[in-house]
Amino acid sequence: MAQGRVIRAISGFFDVQGDDGVRRCRARGVFKKNGVTVLVGDQVAYEPIGSREGIITEVLPRVNELIRPPIANVDHVLVVFSLVTPDLSTLMLDKTIIAAMLAGVRPSVILTKADLAPADEAERIRCIYEQCGYTALTVALKEGVGIEEVRRLMKGRVNVVAGPSGAGKSTLANALAPNLRLQMGEVSEKIGRGKQTTRHVELFQLEQDTWLADAPGFSQLQLDVDSRELRLHFPDFQEAAESCPYRGCLHIDEEDCGVKRWAEQGNIAQSRYDSYRQLYFEIREREMNEY
Repeated sequence: MAQGRVIRAISGFFDVQGDDGVRRCRARGVFKKNGVTVLVGDQVAYEPIGSREGIITEVLPRVNELIRPPIANVDHVLVVFSLVTPDLSTLMLDKTIIAAMLAGVRPSVILTKADLAPADEAERIRCIYEQCGYTALTVALKEGVGIEEVRRLMKGRVNVVAGPSGAGKSTLANALAPNLRLQMGEVSEKIGRGKQTTRHVELFQLEQDTWLADAPGFSQLQLDVDSRELRLHFPDFQEAAESCPYRGCLHIDEEDCGVKRWAEQGNIAQSRYDSYRQLYFEIREREMNEY
């Protein structure tokens, strides 16, 4: 029995990359009956039919699974946000990072259009995320600045690109692999906002052991975390939280809160604390509406 990776799913067919090339496969009929789904990124066993077709007979155990977008066995998320045009939303950036962490995937922050932003501001924002423990890069894609650093981050991994339309995801992907001519979203110059062009998840092989996928909808994920646990997903809060007056401090309305004090003193970026508060109240409101 041959094995391979699902790289594309379209209308009930699955393109599987195996040692003998790409085969267009169907899944066994019993999969649906047994509640087994096949996702892009799955490692599968398949039975070859002819020279280009096959039947998927088994979905091998997954490392992880994302619901939006539907993809499995992701190693790494490139969280791509532009510094300008569109302006950086640190709230959405922080939300996307947390969504990746909740999915069990390590994120790296890629800040695009660094050539259009003041250099000191770009570096200030990059340092915020580097100090949180994430790899953070500023890139200027038109000048080719930062592309090789991104390539090194991706090597040996199944990589997902996530972020808002207009952030430069297509430009980054095409800079990494010009022959693929990927379309991961583009900016409409007339209205200054993004237009999503990707309609399905697809994996593209950049090197023998390196894959790239688009992730439409990733940054719109609802964070599936208890409001009381959200604070644990802000690693830059942890040291300050040790000086809170009691364990379990939510860093919202408590007196003498160490996290609030550090934010006021500039030891925690105000944008990070603002993101935390807004996300906390969003989650709390959802929780209250559930009862």
